[in-house]
Amino acid sequence: MPSRERALEFVDAVVNGDHADAIFNFYHENASMQENSQPPRKGRTNLVAHEKTALDRVREIHTHQPTTVLVDGDHVMIEWTFDMIDKQGVKRRLEEIALQKWQGDRILCEKFIYDTATAWQVVP
Repeated sequence: MPSRERALEFVDAVVNGDHADAIFNFYHENASMQENSQPPRKGRTNLVAHEKTALDRVREIHTHQPTTVLVDGDHVMIEWTFDMIDKQGVKRRLEEIALQKWQGDRILCEKFIYDTATAWQVVP
């Protein structure tokens, strides 16, 4: 079960732009991530590689401070907003809920829930 402080350390790492390092430092080696109802990606090494590939496709990602972080035993819920500037300079936004199950002080599985109709819409 994570302490609230450990969960907030994870949030700070992501907000500070350390996305791939946050996966390496906070996820269990057998962790999984799932986008809505898609099949989960599995294994920390695979998750880090996927994140690096995604980040290579963009110019910049800005992670807003979450509006909500709830810690309840082994479960953490984070309400995220991400702004991505693509290589052409277009800014897009994703608002999502991350539902995490922790094992000790590491994330074992995570599911991202967002509206696919509004995901990555262009914003000013």
